[in-house]
Amino acid sequence: MKNRKSAPGRGRPRAFDPDRVLDRAMRVFWQKGYEGASLSDLTRAMGINRPSLYAAFGDKKKLFCRVLERYQKGPAAFVHSALKEPTARRVAGALLFGTVNALSDPHNPRGCLAVHGALACGDQAKSVRHQLISSRDEREALLRERLRRAKTARDLPRDSNPTNLAGFIVTVMEGMAIQATGGAARKQLRSIAETALRVLPL
Repeated sequence: MKNRKSAPGRGRPRAFDPDRVLDRAMRVFWQKGYEGASLSDLTRAMGINRPSLYAAFGDKKKLFCRVLERYQKGPAAFVHSALKEPTARRVAGALLFGTVNALSDPHNPRGCLAVHGALACGDQAKSVRHQLISSRDEREALLRERLRRAKTARDLPRDSNPTNLAGFIVTVMEGMAIQATGGAARKQLRSIAETALRVLPL
């Protein structure tokens, strides 16, 4: 009789789908913020116990990092797509109305995970708040560089300031996120985006 041996390189299969449980954790952080989401909230929503959470994702901070990365590649992926638009005006429009669409999606919790998480972080979670601020600054820097290229290509007025324009657009996006958390409807958010686009010198 032949000995049955496990195939080389095969480990014990996971008892859960990591992507699925990350999505569940995302909703908890999105709804409650980083500090408001307890380990009990997370394990209950994810359908796993604490040892499994620690083994798969590390501690709560590492789990949040994974969630934030997934958020940026999922619900917030429109940001990177918008930066590839051919004109500065279309970039701004894609960012503003992409924000409206994301914030008013009935399948998503209210507001923005990154904005909500940063606002809800106290002294106990300085490293998480700094990470969220760094993520926000990186997004603004990418937009600033895109607008600088637009100015070089004469797609923006000669007297325009890419730094100020990028700061304005990101501030409007974050402001809409706060409004959405407070219950603002899609129509109201769209009106804000339309107004911002009208006042931009694009």
